[in-house]
Amino acid sequence: MIEVSHVSKSFRPKVVLRNVSFNITEGSITGLLGPNGAGKTTLIRLMNQMLLPDDGFVKFESQLLKEAHLRHIGYLPEERGLFKELSVKAQLLFFAKLRGLSATEAEQGARYWIERLEMSEWSNKKVEALSKGMAQKVQFAVAIVHDPKFLILDEPFTGFDPVNIDLIKQLLFEFRDAGKTILLSTHNMQRVQDICSHVVLVNKGQVIADETLADLLKAFDRNHFIVKYRGTSVAFANALWTDFELLQQNEHSDGIVEAQLLKRGDKSVDDLINNLKGHVSIEAVHRAPLNMEEVFLKLIAKTSEL
Repeated sequence: MIEVSHVSKSFRPKVVLRNVSFNITEGSITGLLGPNGAGKTTLIRLMNQMLLPDDGFVKFESQLLKEAHLRHIGYLPEERGLFKELSVKAQLLFFAKLRGLSATEAEQGARYWIERLEMSEWSNKKVEALSKGMAQKVQFAVAIVHDPKFLILDEPFTGFDPVNIDLIKQLLFEFRDAGKTILLSTHNMQRVQDICSHVVLVNKGQVIADETLADLLKAFDRNHFIVKYRGTSVAFANALWTDFELLQQNEHSDGIVEAQLLKRGDKSVDDLINNLKGHVSIEAVHRAPLNMEEVFLKLIAKTSEL
């Protein structure tokens, strides 16, 4: 769907992007991640033709990105851009027509999303009279009212309560299943882990990771194990010997103790189970899951040293 090839961009004297290349697969949800100042916003603006690259190019469906393609792109900016004096419905009609819809198509799209996003009761109110969460819902509707093929979302969950966060998440999955392509830029790593199948991570204007979420998590294998057992903590500690280091443990109300361990050397789960047999009653043993926030911090720390 989207090809970014050897793109560089400078705002003299600062180089913001350096030879950046990656692809966004059709029908996927890709996370665009990076610390503040990494170049994410510049990349997003290039994909919206708000900026042009100094070198390299951006393609949309195998064609060099041009103004005509904007009809098929939806954009939710981090800096919200609604007209405070316009009503909710007027906003949607205006932006739908701006993206090339006819008056009839705009009316149909506006009516559909006002109902789908549960905005009917306040669709005639001006934006300045809305709460932050309500205005955020309008901004989201503006980004999708023209039925885009490619949706760019910059911090889309800001200002939403848990109910509306769940609503937006479900919509994103519906869009993906319908073949739409989504680029999600956020600092919330849990959202990335919950929603995205692919990750592009940039730091200091360069791509430092471009792979599936599953492969990225596998690459950072943890040395931590979680054990749930019944027995005394003394017996448990004695069973570990020098093969595993006890980091912490907590006893639950049902008498089960949950412990977190750090393995030493190449010790495996089987080694841990063999050590514990005969000392405590094992309820469960598994490798502690790695989360996206840990991977993000490790990658940024690693590349910042270079």
